[in-house]
Amino acid sequence: MISQTYLSELFSLDGRVAVVTGGSSGIGRAIAGALARAGASVVVVARKEAELAATVGELAADGCRAAWVSADLSTRDGVRAAAEEAAGAFGEPDILVNSAGINLRPPMGELGDEVWDTTMAVNLEAPYLLGQRFGPGMAERGFGRIIHITSQQAHRAFVQSGAYGVSKGALESLARSQAEAWSPYGVTCNTLVPGFVMTPLNARLSTDPENVAALAARTMVGRNGLAEDFEGAAVFLASRASAYVTGQSIFVDGGLSVH
Repeated sequence: MISQTYLSELFSLDGRVAVVTGGSSGIGRAIAGALARAGASVVVVARKEAELAATVGELAADGCRAAWVSADLSTRDGVRAAAEEAAGAFGEPDILVNSAGINLRPPMGELGDEVWDTTMAVNLEAPYLLGQRFGPGMAERGFGRIIHITSQQAHRAFVQSGAYGVSKGALESLARSQAEAWSPYGVTCNTLVPGFVMTPLNARLSTDPENVAALAARTMVGRNGLAEDFEGAAVFLASRASAYVTGQSIFVDGGLSVH
């Protein structure tokens, strides 16, 4: 059928290789699954081996090509080792998704050096280092997609943003810098900005029914986000269809940010 051929040419990821950090839970897992089911060979990078094995096992059962790498993204050596192992699975990646993150948000008056350093290492420095490792190769080959996952806290103070909000704001600036450097060579760099999504990263807020209901009421669609809400946006940004979209922050938040 013409429609199937057209959609495949526009959105198919057949022959592409993707690396997804934080891909064993929450939004990252949903995105890893979407990219794999759209045809990409996906390497899932995270800490917990059991969750990694379960994620890759599920994808393999669906006929997808997937592998996993257990890594500590809080140190430069850990990030660099993870990058090399990930590239060894299916070859150099065409798509990099930075979804791994930590959500440590003590009040500013209680924020210490250790929380600050760890937050910046995982949420900002790891995406930077992975971009430095994979971005130039993407540019040399003439195609690449870098996708970061940030937060409402990148744009507004919201539920004790602390170091977390700073790291996510900087990550969106990183996407713009990467876009400036590599988009002339076919590499787009964009950010997906969630609203409140019921994932393990938001476990603290998720256990408070009143807060959960209040956050849902702040959206335009009347509900909080689900991990699967990011699947279509991720496939779009990873595919040929988004070739003229770069340096952008795309809100997937049910209208929370504009309500």
